Amino acid sequence: MSEQEFPTTDARLLVARALDEDLDGGTDVTTVATIPVGQESVSHLVARADGVVAGLPVVALVVEAVDARLGTGAVRVDLHVDDGDRVVRGDHLGTLRGSTRTTLVAERTALNVVSRSSGVATHTRRWADALRGSGAMVLDTRKTTPGMRALEKYAVRCGGGTNKRLGLYDVAMVKDNHKIAAGGLTAAYEAVRQKFPGVPVQVEVTTTEEALESVAAGARFLLCDNMSTTLLRTTVEAVRATGETVEVEATGGLTLDVAAAYAATGVDYLSVGGLTHSSPILDIALDLDPEGGRQPTKMQKG
Repeated sequence: MSEQEFPTTDARLLVARALDEDLDGGTDVTTVATIPVGQESVSHLVARADGVVAGLPVVALVVEAVDARLGTGAVRVDLHVDDGDRVVRGDHLGTLRGSTRTTLVAERTALNVVSRSSGVATHTRRWADALRGSGAMVLDTRKTTPGMRALEKYAVRCGGGTNKRLGLYDVAMVKDNHKIAAGGLTAAYEAVRQKFPGVPVQVEVTTTEEALESVAAGARFLLCDNMSTTLLRTTVEAVRATGETVEVEATGGLTLDVAAAYAATGVDYLSVGGLTHSSPILDIALDLDPEGGRQPTKMQKG
């Protein structure tokens, strides 16, 4: 992944908030009591499980922020893998050299963010692998951890997935409650199109009839919610028969074991909230090196 894609500004804000939680204007009492001022060390970022890594640039941001707050000393971070790389248990992902105090204060904040981001990337890669060759892509949703949306959506990209809308501002999504409040599907679509003519509009549908009504109203992106594969295939065929270029997404409770079956219906996308709301972390540790000079193991790329 290119460094330009990493959401540095959002990551700095997240790091600052996380350190506020850990330090609360004070210090790390355990580290200050046990680690002499000026002590330096080498430590290694190590994968404890197989997966796909994401968020590694956060490590350098955390040690910089800790030193800026506490004046504990600089730490150099050398990464041995790139975000989006597959790793296996035991791989050394990076090396930290410098202040032991800074390293230990930064440890949990850095690991929390990297482990969470890598968990999202690992889960997403499973979906991307399952859909490979089908013509369908996996999309994320807005079901993200508060304060971590930019990083989690970045992690989805690292795992081979595609981002859907970033928030409520960049894409309009007409869902059931909007239809009810506006007096119907077509009324809701036309209201959005009139008020925000330049904003893309997506419409959630649950029947073939709703899908065709949406296309007739002008919608060119449909979310087919909680449809069976049979109904979804019928709906896709009906939409294609209109002759309009319409992107179709399957959404609602999708799991990996049905991914191939849903992709085979002819949809363009499978939208999976679980990429961000239900991904387990990828276990990553930071180990202080008593020898201070071990070489990292060879990484797997790809």
